[in-house]
Amino acid sequence: MKKILNGLAAFGLVMAGTFGAALAAEEGHNAAEPAHFPIIHPVQEKWTFAGPFGTYDRAQLQRGLKVYKEVCSACHSMNLVAFRTLQDLGYSEAQVKAFAAEYEVQDGPNAEGEMFTRKATPNDHFPAPFANDAAAAAANNGAVPPDMSLLAKARTVERGFPTFIFDIFTQYAEGGPDYIHALLNGYDQQPPAGMEIAEGTHYNPYFINGKSLAMAKPISDGQVTYDDGAPQTVDQYSRDVSAFLMWAAEPHLEIRKQTGFRVMVFMLLFAGLIYVTKRKVWANVAH
Repeated sequence: MKKILNGLAAFGLVMAGTFGAALAAEEGHNAAEPAHFPIIHPVQEKWTFAGPFGTYDRAQLQRGLKVYKEVCSACHSMNLVAFRTLQDLGYSEAQVKAFAAEYEVQDGPNAEGEMFTRKATPNDHFPAPFANDAAAAAANNGAVPPDMSLLAKARTVERGFPTFIFDIFTQYAEGGPDYIHALLNGYDQQPPAGMEIAEGTHYNPYFINGKSLAMAKPISDGQVTYDDGAPQTVDQYSRDVSAFLMWAAEPHLEIRKQTGFRVMVFMLLFAGLIYVTKRKVWANVAH
């Protein structure tokens, strides 16, 4: 009993220290000069691929690809994604081939030892919009736009205690899409009085690395035309491109979840079989 009480006391001290540190940090927070980022945490959105049985919405992924192609690809590369994988979005082989042919990639050297450009094929990857990082920085106020291949897995906001404990059971893994969606919708907010925003940057309370970023608001209502009747709003654009980037970062998500479910079913059946076997083997043994 004494050990239990000592354990509870130690747990209480840890919890008190945790909440005390959080309170101290909050007291030291100044609206004009925030001490932590993002200033506003992203809201947990509803995604079709969330949870242990989640799946991708192919129509949404196709819209997200359209947003990436017409808006994001002007600055952001997607070097790790091959055109052939777009068949997972519901496109036929011929459609993927035609889509790839809209891009040009560098190849070579040829017989004369020179590099040349040609139309892309399904085996090629999305070409980068800039020749190198120096050119990308020069065109974007000194900041190199990040590659979007793994962005939905690389950009996520720590949810803290006790939320991360619940995330273990809900299998929450949508922090990246939640963050991207929030960031794209956060440009219209005004900074608090007294906050100084560096010249050439743009205030966004959802930015994970500061109070402002070099990227200006990238998209507006009506900028991308949808053919399926989906709303042509910033909120819808950001949802669709966030889902597409999640697919780009984890294209085998559905297979992984299906495999995990089958393994869990197998383990339960196997445990039951072991228990029945044990009862059978030891049934007539005195113990």
